[in-house]
Amino acid sequence: MNIDQKRQQAAKQQNKLQLKASHQGCHIKATGIPLSRKLCYAIGGMPYQMTLNAKAFFMPIFLLDVVHMQPYYVSIILFLGRAWDAVTDPLVGYAVSKSGRTRIGKLIPWIVCSTPLGVISYIMVWHTPQENMSAVSSFCWYFFWICLFDTFLSCYHVPYSSLNMFLGGNDRDRDSATGYRMGMEMFATLLGAAIQGQIVGVHHAKKANACSHLNNSEALTDNDSVTLDPNFTSPDTTLQNTRQAYLISALVIGAFYFLCCLVLFVGVKEQLAPLSKLDRIQVPYLTGMKMIVKHTPYLWLVFGFFFSSVAFQLAQSNFALFSTHAAGMGAYFQHLMLILLIAATLSVPLWQMVLVRLGKKTTIFMGLSVSFFSLLLISFFSFLGFALTAILAGTSLATLFLLPWSMLPDVVDDFKVKNPSFTDLEPMFYSCFVLCNKFGGGLSNGVSTLALQFVGYQPGACRQNPRVITTLQVLFAPAPIVLLLIGMLLFFFYPINEQRRQQIQTELQKIV
Repeated sequence: MNIDQKRQQAAKQQNKLQLKASHQGCHIKATGIPLSRKLCYAIGGMPYQMTLNAKAFFMPIFLLDVVHMQPYYVSIILFLGRAWDAVTDPLVGYAVSKSGRTRIGKLIPWIVCSTPLGVISYIMVWHTPQENMSAVSSFCWYFFWICLFDTFLSCYHVPYSSLNMFLGGNDRDRDSATGYRMGMEMFATLLGAAIQGQIVGVHHAKKANACSHLNNSEALTDNDSVTLDPNFTSPDTTLQNTRQAYLISALVIGAFYFLCCLVLFVGVKEQLAPLSKLDRIQVPYLTGMKMIVKHTPYLWLVFGFFFSSVAFQLAQSNFALFSTHAAGMGAYFQHLMLILLIAATLSVPLWQMVLVRLGKKTTIFMGLSVSFFSLLLISFFSFLGFALTAILAGTSLATLFLLPWSMLPDVVDDFKVKNPSFTDLEPMFYSCFVLCNKFGGGLSNGVSTLALQFVGYQPGACRQNPRVITTLQVLFAPAPIVLLLIGMLLFFFYPINEQRRQQIQTELQKIV
């Protein structure tokens, strides 16, 4: 009898190991995520940040001062374009969840197939087909290509961000992979801004110089004489060169987009995760969304991220315009932007170490507090003070890149523990998270340009009226500060601290 009992116990233990192996893809033998896989995964995130931040920094000034589009149309394009982008994210997330697993995985095929179309549409976003286009034709052209590009970028980024849950390893390994990813994404933001900023920044500086010549000549009386600089370039000639520069920078960034996708495809293979089979979900779309939005930790994280992200994006979208028209540093804004982004890139490893020691919730409060004070001071300095304060702002920006994306897997694991029968919803979690970020960006861009329309912004003008200057000052600092305070308040109520996170991992191990 004792022998039979031992045999039964051995059989049960074997079945348990087989079940665990089926959930984890034989991950029980793995010791962690290889460094090469982390690096290839991190490089795969570069296209999203390169293109997104190039659009965020340069699209408003491109449409206003290069295309010469009225602020009203610009506000519609930026807001509705991001709204469309936000709507497509949960739809793409559900489509990815419903798709079957192929020989190369479930998520990677979406990334690979969307890349060529994304590269082409991104290039077309920065292409001006005619010298002079009617207001309606210009609006339709840019709105169509922006929406098309955002759709293909969603098809890339939603499965890519979900891939974090399927790299193998445990929660610490995922956090480490997220740290590598955010470090590379910050570098991608820096690289994209450097490419676009240095290529087009020269022409913006020439325009500022041309405007300076014109302003000086207008200040002379009829009896005065002036000798123009022989190297003087008229604003019209500078405009043509600027349009060509934007297209060249788009071609360069598009090439990086394709190469990064290739590295991801070669270096990353999908691994099964606990309570996830990488198969088609069996629940209807609305049922899955209802389960997700009812998950309290997810709501606190999403809305905290939303308000903090809107604060940063509001300052980001007005950075070039503020530097050009309010701070009088139009010839230097690309250098200020690089200073900010270099500080952010170098700060990612620092914040990664801090979150390991102090926990994620504490770390995000520290980072956002730094941003609060930097925004409070940044609009009151000359170039040197502006640059020093931009370093603080960049340091804080790194926390917004790193922490929310590092906290999201904890929320997904918490959902799995509480709802073990609802599996393979990771793409829907990540798509809704991206939705709020993109919708916030569209809202900040739309409100900004609409406000400029009401106060009389003149596209392409060398001088703007005092109301425009005041509006840019408000949009660049006071408004983001208020939004940051709201975001910090919401993060305060976020319920998953380090103790709860460890408890979730223990419960998850018991389930599998």
